[in-house]
Amino acid sequence: MNIQQNHVIKSVANALQYISYYHSPDFIQAMASAYEKETHQTAKNAIAQILINSKMAAIGQRPMCQDTGIVNVFVEVGMDIVWVADLSLEDMINEGVRQAYTKAENPLRASIVKDPLFSRVNTKDNTPAVIHTRVVKGNRLNFIVAAKGCGSENKAKFTILQPDSNVVDWIIKTIPTMGAGWCPPGIIGIGVGGTAEKAMLMAKESLMDPIDIQDIAQKINPSNLEKLRLKLMEKINNLGIGAQGLGGLTTVLDVKIKDYPTHAASQAVAMIPNCAATRHLHFSMDGSGVATLPEVDMSIYPELEMDYSKYKKVDLDTLTRQQMTQWNIGDTLLLTGTLITGRDAAHNRLKQMLGNGEGLPEGVDFKNKFIYYVGPVDAVGDEVIGPAGPTTATRMDKFTDMMLEETDILGMIGKAERGTATTQSIKKHQASYLIAVGGAAYLISKSIKKAKKIAFVEMGMEAIYEFEVKDMPVTVAVDTQGANIHVQNLG
Repeated sequence: MNIQQNHVIKSVANALQYISYYHSPDFIQAMASAYEKETHQTAKNAIAQILINSKMAAIGQRPMCQDTGIVNVFVEVGMDIVWVADLSLEDMINEGVRQAYTKAENPLRASIVKDPLFSRVNTKDNTPAVIHTRVVKGNRLNFIVAAKGCGSENKAKFTILQPDSNVVDWIIKTIPTMGAGWCPPGIIGIGVGGTAEKAMLMAKESLMDPIDIQDIAQKINPSNLEKLRLKLMEKINNLGIGAQGLGGLTTVLDVKIKDYPTHAASQAVAMIPNCAATRHLHFSMDGSGVATLPEVDMSIYPELEMDYSKYKKVDLDTLTRQQMTQWNIGDTLLLTGTLITGRDAAHNRLKQMLGNGEGLPEGVDFKNKFIYYVGPVDAVGDEVIGPAGPTTATRMDKFTDMMLEETDILGMIGKAERGTATTQSIKKHQASYLIAVGGAAYLISKSIKKAKKIAFVEMGMEAIYEFEVKDMPVTVAVDTQGANIHVQNLG
């Protein structure tokens, strides 16, 4: 069977574009089920935003999340394949990544940096991918292409337990330490056995399987591994972490487990979460041309509209610290006015400038403003900005004292929890921390009415923007008195 180079490149590129804006049907159905049974209103609102965002992204064919991920590829190569190619398979895959992420009609955010220990320079096209290859019998090329956001990837956990240690105990103890930055509800992948790297690979691979826990629950004679999945699903959801760490009934939609023979003295255990922007696609190539991707049935989406009737409207341009004292954790707000953005690299530059007496960059004034932790996707067509969901705020904890003390910001907007010291600093300065829904990036972008880069333009998505927003939905996570919504749900 002849496999042509251009067909591989095009198939990979098409798959990556496809998963940037289409959730798989099993995920939509599982999320719809979670929405229907959720009784915690704040969590229910978060799930609704994720579902509405997913449908909007599918219709608009724009990314469901601004973090369009690091590309993971699992490929099985048939031993009987005849190649019509000048490039290696790895180079073909990376060319497909390059074409997908630089497509003019739907550019995807380039997040990959080379020289990770030192310069960390962006490669500009999201290459290279992380590629796992197996040679198997047959004459087909089987792909799993995934885009893994780092909000979830950064929460991966690993340990080597004693052979007689209880894996369930370790998992249930460890899940809360992952915080909410992995954007639950999602899927937990677990690998047990083999060696350290084998366990991690199995955990990642398990996330590529369909959500089928409800089918497992109906089986008369589930296997021991299936019983363990059901047990863990129940125990994790009973922790009460819930959507975005806001509490509620559903933290995980499924628990996946793969195992492998291991040394008698060892029990390697890996755990990797997949977020609310679960993105992966399976396809095969048989030499007949570019892979055919699945048709999308839009009828699987529930009919939902955001109910903003209980949200408080806030004018950011006249907001005072005194007004913020009336906010309580769990309050839902609609923000209108000016926001200034900034992520990791911008905060590092600001720290250097303030530290050496330069002051803030020309045109940047944080006084009485909120800073939004975001690295948006570039706009296309008549868009003001591309998908612009929050990044994990915990990474900015080390800069929070500086920002509150030296820039006079009112507060911050991001996703996930803040540390104890940061929460105390927020209280000290009578500031606030608000969360937007991770996994609702396209929906949030529609509340941004104007956007312009005002500093560090050369840093791409890490640049500082000024946004003008109208009715941007957020939830109070840390109030001016230091109450923290995530503490009560994550412990």
